[in-house]
Amino acid sequence: MTAPVIGVLALQGDVREHVAALAGAGADARPVRRPAELDAVDGLVIPGGESTTISKLADIFEMREPIDKRIAGGMPVYGSCAGMIMLAGEVLDGRPDQRGFAGIDMTVRRNAFGRQVDSFEAPVEIAGVEGEPFHAIFIRAPWVERVGAGVEVLGRVDEGPAAGRIVAVRQGHLVATSFHPELTGDLRLHRYFVDLVRAAA
Repeated sequence: MTAPVIGVLALQGDVREHVAALAGAGADARPVRRPAELDAVDGLVIPGGESTTISKLADIFEMREPIDKRIAGGMPVYGSCAGMIMLAGEVLDGRPDQRGFAGIDMTVRRNAFGRQVDSFEAPVEIAGVEGEPFHAIFIRAPWVERVGAGVEVLGRVDEGPAAGRIVAVRQGHLVATSFHPELTGDLRLHRYFVDLVRAAA
């Protein structure tokens, strides 16, 4: 079985960590920052980082329209943290000039858990991912305030002041989490996405 080719949008953020996790999960993983590189992949990861910066660089590197087209054409995409913001149809507390790819019918609140000092870790059970709850690392993370009818909620925070908040979703071929699985060494979510890409291919 050939490994699916999965790109990591390499404009800013946790690019190397996602490339390593995807490779460990059985993908042919590579950084992507040009439209021609995007053409060569079966799926894409939009990493954590700074969503306003990623938004600006997507325009500078002329990646916005090609990614929009690939998403519309059914390419699987996984967004973590800032990547979740980039995939949201509506962003609260974002900057007025910030534009994402609007693939998932959801409303997310940027920096919902607070600033950098409010970064935290918590167990999160993810639907479709077997085994113990995921050890989720939240860094200036968003949360999901509203999901549309076609969006499946995959995970919520189990405990603490943010208990019940939605932090993982899926809509068709698009998946997003508020947290950073690439920082944990737990490859289950990356395997989940690799399987999704394989099925879509």
